[in-house]
Amino acid sequence: MNREEVQLLGFEIVAYAGDARSKLLEALKAAEASDFAKAEALVEEAANCIAEAHKAQTSMLAQEAAGEEIPYSITMMHGQDHLMTTILLKDVIHHLIELYKRGAK
Repeated sequence: MNREEVQLLGFEIVAYAGDARSKLLEALKAAEASDFAKAEALVEEAANCIAEAHKAQTSMLAQEAAGEEIPYSITMMHGQDHLMTTILLKDVIHHLIELYKRGAK
């Protein structure tokens, strides 16, 4: 894997994580409006985006584990940062939606 390929994977991870983040924040707004079906659907869409980001990440990790030299890339680091913070946001949003559900009862 060359540096350009690593950078492209980084951009791919940023894109998927960014889409997931947007969907999660939209899900929170839906929950605030007591539209829990929409909120859950958006969380599921976000989870699918996160899964796609993981696929990109895993392909690179597998190559490195197989002994291939993976060049350093700030873009990849940026992608990893976006992915991890989005995963954390997903966990927080899940709990916030549950709190909104309890308040709606």
